[in-house]
Amino acid sequence: MSQAAATDPAATPVEAFAAMEQNGAALMPLRKAGLARFSESGYPSLNDEDWRFTNLKPLTELPFCPVTAPLGQAPGPEQLDSLTFGRLDADRLVFVDGHFNADLSQIADQPSGVTVSNLGRFEGELGSLSGGDDNPFVALNDAFFTDGALIQIGDGQRLAKPVQLLFVTTANAEGEAAHIRNWITAGANSHGTIIESHLSLGQAATVTNVVTETRVGDGANVEHIKFQDQSARAFHLASLHSELGRDARYAFHSIALGSRLSRNNLRMRLAGPGIECVLNGLTMTRGQQLADHHMIVDHAAPHCDSHEYFNGILDGQSRGVFHGRILVRPGAQKTDAKQTNKNLILSDDATANTKPQLEIYADDVKCTHGATIGEMDDDAIFYLRARGLDACTARRMLMHGFVGEIVERIRHDAVREELDALVWNRLETEHQLD
Repeated sequence: MSQAAATDPAATPVEAFAAMEQNGAALMPLRKAGLARFSESGYPSLNDEDWRFTNLKPLTELPFCPVTAPLGQAPGPEQLDSLTFGRLDADRLVFVDGHFNADLSQIADQPSGVTVSNLGRFEGELGSLSGGDDNPFVALNDAFFTDGALIQIGDGQRLAKPVQLLFVTTANAEGEAAHIRNWITAGANSHGTIIESHLSLGQAATVTNVVTETRVGDGANVEHIKFQDQSARAFHLASLHSELGRDARYAFHSIALGSRLSRNNLRMRLAGPGIECVLNGLTMTRGQQLADHHMIVDHAAPHCDSHEYFNGILDGQSRGVFHGRILVRPGAQKTDAKQTNKNLILSDDATANTKPQLEIYADDVKCTHGATIGEMDDDAIFYLRARGLDACTARRMLMHGFVGEIVERIRHDAVREELDALVWNRLETEHQLD
């Protein structure tokens, strides 16, 4: 690493990659391949079909400064307690600017066969699930990731407590970027709840780029809750690649409230029969925010169910984007797949773009999709007013029901209750309910 990189933890790309080389030779094939792919593709543009509703120009104009060491002052334990889920009874892995902070983390004794730690120099199967993705941000992550979570639940084992992965950004300079990598394995007939939180303490236009690979074994039951509430100037790019085994149960919940621009790429491969996969998401945007969920659910085996439910509330000049594709491969008979996207527009200047898709190559399936974009239902408001409620209260009840459709699907009681209170308070204070 050059002297400049040694004194400034937010390094130039060349300096940052030199630091990656010194950090471990075993991962260099993955890193070099990622750098080569990104050098060839560059950032996506509006000419790319998968990105035509999501303009990355504000991000591409930022300096590109990968964070090679923690920045600023790490938060104190009291500050963490005040954050969302700060008092949850859970193990916690804390990452500051993409780097593990052991002093702030707390990990209880886990059963034999369970690992909860930072990624460190773990090589394992990194890239085995995300390797076929042509997303340039996956390539960037391959090249520059610094750390992340490693969760391994052995066959028949159960996490002693839910595990919270807390990613905190303290950066205060434009373009500083944390590249985070997570690897999660749930063995056969294992159980676990994982809460992933992304929060900002600084207000600069920083970048978070996270790639998570999840392998869920036969008969495993995993609930993964992602909560993103970064600053209104931050950029959040995320990719989740999951492979599910026979009779697995997997639920992923995405609650996207923050960031100027957020993009969640979800790639699910249902590799064995009997799987139940639920993708459940809520976005609430205002001002100039843009929230984008782009997903592909690949039914590669028969007798599998997948259900996708995504609701968006858009205010100000914000934009919501939903792209959902259900792929049913030949031989994936008895597939039951549902896909729903609902958008509630609170402002004349807000925009929703939705594109649900079905691609079916089997003939004995039950697949549906639908999307709605509109204002509050006048008939429903009239119905409530006819029963004695004033207009404001009627609107609030309808809004709470709209949000509750998503939040109530979270199985973990304490997480569901805290999110319900937080989202409702956010609606009351930041959105036009009157």
